[in-house]
Amino acid sequence: MSGLLVAGTTSDAGKSIVTTGLCRAFARRGVSVAPYKAQNMSNNSMVCHGADGSTAEIGRAQWIQARAARVEPEPAMNPVLLKPGSDRRSHVVVMGRPAGEVSASDFVDGRRHLAAAAHAAYDDLASRFDVVVAEGAGSPAEINLRSSDYVNLGLARHADLPVVVVGDIDRGGLFAAMFGTLALLEPDDQRLVAGFVVNKFRGDLGLLRPGLDELTARTGRAVHGVLPWHPDLWLDSEDALDLEGRRGRGDARARVAVVRLPRVSNFTDVDALGLEPDLDVVFVSDPRDLADADLVVLPGTRATIADLAWLRGRGLDRALTAHVAAGKPVLGLCGGFQMLGERIEDPDGVEGAVGAGVEGLGLLPVHTRFQPEKVLRLPEALVWDVPVAGYEIHHGRVTRPSGAEEFLGGAYDGQVYGTLWHGSLESDAFRAAFLARTLGLTPSGVSFSAARERRLDLLADLVEEHLDVPALLALARGGVPDDLPLLHTQVRPG
Repeated sequence: MSGLLVAGTTSDAGKSIVTTGLCRAFARRGVSVAPYKAQNMSNNSMVCHGADGSTAEIGRAQWIQARAARVEPEPAMNPVLLKPGSDRRSHVVVMGRPAGEVSASDFVDGRRHLAAAAHAAYDDLASRFDVVVAEGAGSPAEINLRSSDYVNLGLARHADLPVVVVGDIDRGGLFAAMFGTLALLEPDDQRLVAGFVVNKFRGDLGLLRPGLDELTARTGRAVHGVLPWHPDLWLDSEDALDLEGRRGRGDARARVAVVRLPRVSNFTDVDALGLEPDLDVVFVSDPRDLADADLVVLPGTRATIADLAWLRGRGLDRALTAHVAAGKPVLGLCGGFQMLGERIEDPDGVEGAVGAGVEGLGLLPVHTRFQPEKVLRLPEALVWDVPVAGYEIHHGRVTRPSGAEEFLGGAYDGQVYGTLWHGSLESDAFRAAFLARTLGLTPSGVSFSAARERRLDLLADLVEEHLDVPALLALARGGVPDDLPLLHTQVRPG
């Protein structure tokens, strides 16, 4: 098997960035490369096609990494997807299809079958591609969870993968985090760690060099490069960790306020709006932030009823009603659209308590009823004489009265729009038509797909310039080096 595991000192250290960049850099060299993440915990997902042509669901990060690798996304690239529904329970997706739930207390016993599915998917990819670039999760040094790990060193042990550890220098404590990650591992895991990569560096590399040399001297592992921080490097994220870092420009003609729901999902639906030069797009959670918004977006959520209660508890429902009363537009996406309706029913407890039902915001004449079977679709249509495509991931079945205006699987009434289609704003002609209709903006000519390709190529250019790509490819093809020293720092009781 030819492959490489990109691990990290922490969550959000840059694993996805490095994995994505290496996928494009290897693909540029004519290598058949597949991305892979054994288990993703994210409410940000995409729809792709399975081997039999059916629709399937995977994490958005792996979908983007497949695009970077110039291959079609498939379920084996993210065989296990956990979608948090609460702080202690997650909905499970295995090989693209719903597979029940798992709780925090099931961390060991409840995941053995998931490990088997994940490793089988990796083996399948490795049999069909020259190289598999696997992304880890969290930190490989979470020693309390090592016995049940199949995402980090459990995977590396399974496939005898060399591991490269990424650290975010912007967080501080980089050298301690890298050295400590290695030092905490048991010997059979240490032997798999073959090097390091530094992420988000700003400043004079000459000042950093002595620390890098000392890290190599102390560990016997090379630092395979230092990726700089770059203001234009913004890839689709797999979770909501980076929403705090998303700030508007403040110099645009119109302000878009996206409500940051506690269980927000598919928040990248609004990325296309962020590219528009006339829009200032911000994530908000305070009703006062809606007062000067020209357009309010209610995004998707993995817990529609619970997030609707949160919205009401903060007074955002009254702020939304006032916004609509002032004649300003609202766009609800999937779960956000369902909140805009008159009633939400959950008789089978898909989201929680059996029989739960609540009144919606009453801004659209629709009713939602959750059903256990999830809808996964890749719809296309002509709307306002322009083409639009998207994807559907939802348990809610929405009904609207006869005569209500249909809108992308949803409905609209006046300036209130609701759709079940994620990703519809990525269709350039449709986005232009929607903004002209709601905000009176003229088309900007911005191409979302071209912008995504530019970001992928920019990342690959940075990887080519600042990382030792030939050495990393040699690691992936040649396997774990035989001469990696062990750190004898472990002290065990008794």
